[in-house]
Parts: sequence; C-alpha cells; structure tokens
Amino acid sequence: MKKIKTTPLAPQEFEVEQIGENEANIMAYPFETGYAISLAHPLRRFLLSSSVGYAPIAIKIEGAKHEFDSVRGMLEDISDFILNLKEIRFKLLGEDVTEAQINYSFAGPCTIKGSDLSNDQVEIVTPEAPLATLNEDSTLNFTIKIAQGIGYVASEDTYDELEDGFIALDAYFTPVRSATYKIENVLVEDNPNFERVVMNIRTDGQISPIDAFRNSLEVMYAQLAVFNSEISIKAPVTIERVEESPDLKKLTTNIDSLGLSARSFNCLDRSNIKLIGEITLMSTNDLKNVKNLGKKSYDEIVDKVQEYGFAVGADLADDVVTALKKKIEALQA
Repeated sequence: MKKIKTTPLAPQEFEVEQIGENEANIMAYPFETGYAISLAHPLRRFLLSSSVGYAPIAIKIEGAKHEFDSVRGMLEDISDFILNLKEIRFKLLGEDVTEAQINYSFAGPCTIKGSDLSNDQVEIVTPEAPLATLNEDSTLNFTIKIAQGIGYVASEDTYDELEDGFIALDAYFTPVRSATYKIENVLVEDNPNFERVVMNIRTDGQISPIDAFRNSLEVMYAQLAVFNSEISIKAPVTIERVEESPDLKKLTTNIDSLGLSARSFNCLDRSNIKLIGEITLMSTNDLKNVKNLGKKSYDEIVDKVQEYGFAVGADLADDVVTALKKKIEALQA
C-alpha cells in the first residue's frame, strides 16, 4: 500500500536572489501541489497594500493660494509642480520619525530636482526626478509636510484641519512598485509534483525588497492571530533561516557540552546519541530504555539537559524539530 500522508510537507528551502539595489527574487520550496499559490497570492496583496512608506501630505508655496495658481518666474504652474513632487520619493531620517515639516528656498536661474531636497531631515531616493525650473529673477519658497503611512490616502483624509496657506495632497505611501510571482515544479524524491514559488519584488528605494517582504509577513501573521485568540500563537519565522535560531544551534551541540560523567556519556555514545537535540526528542521512557543506563545516570542526564535550557521530551516548534531531524539524519548518513 502506498504511504498515506497525514500532514502536508513543510517547505524548508528559502533563497534570496538580489537582482539590483531595489529588486530581488524570493524563493521558497518545496510546497505540496496548490500550496504555493495559496500563500503567494495573499503575500502579494499584503506587499502592495501594507508596506510602510513616506509621502508628502501637504504643501505651502509662497505666493500661491491654491493648486491652480502659478508662481512668477517658474516654468511649471502649481498643479504641474505638485504632480512632479508626488514622483519624488522621500525617506525621513531619524529613528521613529513618522512626520516632518521641511522648509525650502531656491533662487533662479536653476533647475530643481529631487537631490536638491535632501537635507539632515530627509533622504531623497529618486534624486534625478525633476521638480521645477526657475528663471533668473525668480525665487521659490515652500514648505512640505511629509508623513509615514500605508497604501493610498485621499487629500480630504490626510488632515482634519490644515494651517492657513497649506494645500492638502493625495498621498501614495506604498514603496513597493511591483510584486509578482510564478509557480514552478520541483523534484522531491523522484516526485515532480511539488512546487516552488518565486516572488519578484521591486521597490522605489524607501525600503529594501527583503524588508518589504518581512513586513508583509508580519502583517499577515498579525491578521491571522485573531483566529488563535484562545491559544498562544508561535512567533513566526520570517526571513531568518531556522538554521540560524539560537535554539537549533544549542540543540545541535555535541553531548560533550553537557559535562556528563563518563558512565552517562558512554551509555549515550554507545547508543549513537551524539547531539543534545536527540535527547530532547526522546520520551522519558525512550531515555530510560537506553542500554545499560541506570537510574542515577538517567537523573544526571535529565538534570544536565534542563540546565542547558531544555527537557527530555520537550515540546519544540515544528520548524525546529524538522530542521533538527535533518541535522541528525545528515550526521548519521
């Protein structure tokens, strides 16, 4: 009879291919048939709708009363100036800074572009984007309010009440320019019906693709947490590989590190138990049944494992157990 599964295969491989400074491919596999798209599609939605970015939400231009006005000596009228401003992508500097008001002053003749707006409060990630052109007898003074947010916010929703002279702006915060995915078949133990998801993420430079992906995972887990309201939800593993977790590193340490007596160590060693994690995967009965292991040695091993931060028959996270078993299999091969 063929082997019947009771749980789907959990993917273990995760790779990042950096294509450019603001573009990357993120790959995970192997998934059971249909599982890859079930995860990739909502992640794409979260990437496009929930990534945090920065945008101008209001502007005050000296000499201009509304967005259909003009400034003497500036080639662009105010509506074109605002359209150009929205194409410039800002990044506020300083830890936990979510909003800033920045003053600018320019005298012609000059062509103003994104890089001219950089200062100690804000970084411009689109330095070549054009803003305005001034003739030789023109001056341009303006103040921009920049905020942090997600998605798109219409101008009427950015402020309840604005100071005199400010024009509210529609704000497009999303730093993810595109998020696409494709599903490929991969071979697992001669079975070609497993899948790999390859997600391509391109940002505008306010955030890296890998950070955007990490944030979308955090949002996704936070949304799903409501369904686990009565039980504790395990912390999600995001970009960091399971192999890098402190628990796994300790569990894959040789039993030498426990400082056991020679009798206890030899009993484990003769039973081909080499790693501390192998002991934690055993039940108390399994450990008691190790050949020639007496009660004194059993108690010593239990105490030493507890001192190390674990327990015999410990309830470990599923992903840690899977990764630990792979390490043990590789050691025994």
